[in-house]
Amino acid sequence: METFPKIISVDDHTVEPPNVWRDRLPSKYQDIGPRIVRAPLKEMTFLGGKFAPVMGAPGDDGPIGDWWVYEDLHRPLTRLDTAVGYSRDEIKLEVITYEQMRPGSFSVPERLADMDVNHVQSAVCFPTFPRFCGQTFTEAKDRELGLLGVRAYNDWMVEEWCGPDAKGRLIPLTLIPLWDARLAAEEVRRNAARGVRAVAFSEIPPHLGLPSIHTDEWDPFLEACNETGTVIAMHIGSSSKMPSTSADAPPAVGSTITFANCCFSMVDWLMSGKFERFPNLKIMYAEGQIGWIPYILERADVVWEENRAWGGVADKVHRPPSELFAEHVYGCFFDDAFGLRNLDDIGVDNVLYETDYPHSDSTWPKSKEVGEAQMGHLAPDVVDQLVRGNAIKLLGLTEDGLWGPSAPKV
Repeated sequence: METFPKIISVDDHTVEPPNVWRDRLPSKYQDIGPRIVRAPLKEMTFLGGKFAPVMGAPGDDGPIGDWWVYEDLHRPLTRLDTAVGYSRDEIKLEVITYEQMRPGSFSVPERLADMDVNHVQSAVCFPTFPRFCGQTFTEAKDRELGLLGVRAYNDWMVEEWCGPDAKGRLIPLTLIPLWDARLAAEEVRRNAARGVRAVAFSEIPPHLGLPSIHTDEWDPFLEACNETGTVIAMHIGSSSKMPSTSADAPPAVGSTITFANCCFSMVDWLMSGKFERFPNLKIMYAEGQIGWIPYILERADVVWEENRAWGGVADKVHRPPSELFAEHVYGCFFDDAFGLRNLDDIGVDNVLYETDYPHSDSTWPKSKEVGEAQMGHLAPDVVDQLVRGNAIKLLGLTEDGLWGPSAPKV
């Protein structure tokens, strides 16, 4: 390609600085709220889609890392959280400290510099310590503290990470208190009032012990998103259960089939009737890739056409699922040549580009080169739409691809 558009990545990640909650929680929560402790690793496994670290005591043998400690939770920073800049053979499951990670993982100026290196103009960032939809706070015992933790994260995300220093290039993605749909609706509206257009949610809520979207339990939250134009962003792993085949399957099995939860989730939504009840609702699947979508839409339409009478959807899904997908659903990819060869069967309007910085799957610093190689057969206007145009429209960005409240004033 002569020119490749500046990328708007809809799936990057932030590693929260140590002071996010200490600076924002009441003093009575300082000793039990999220905080960083430097400690040795006793043991750590990642099998069958389950991550299981054990923190050692001071003076114990073992590699030293920085750990998030919150109530009874001990979660280390790992090389997988921030792998960019390391060779593939150096990226292992190991604990690290802040000094051992690339500064762009947690510092705005360095993040913008790394975005420049990667031909990225703007980026949406998912959390690390709260996990991909804030389930860390949902699992906590103290609900009052959990709600304060969610709000503190959102304030930091909007005011600092995406604040003036970001120059409109970092696009806020906020969290909700998943345990209460009415509180979630309040938080959506609170953040929408300051320009936020995306909120994280679980791909499969029942895996977190929460109601499914086939119930009415989520309706206050969905109505708030419908009313404010807030996009529901679901990242792979946001159900705390990565796809796997057995308890002893190596991580490579789950890494190959990471899209599976997105597949299951999308069918849930298409058969839920929610898109007809909330006609402005938009959902996106971060890091789910897109190559699997055409067959799922084909199969969903066949089931709807031939089996809806006994399939439990005749009274709530009144249009073919493929039509609902075209109006409401977005697939996100960073490396999917097969999906791009079948773009017409997915829909040019329904695809977004991402770089996954700073994770081990990230295409940084070659996201432009990967895009050029995989999109070379597409017309320039289609490439522009995938790489930035769809994101600008979906996330309500300025014409220049910046987030409004923090965009530089001309």
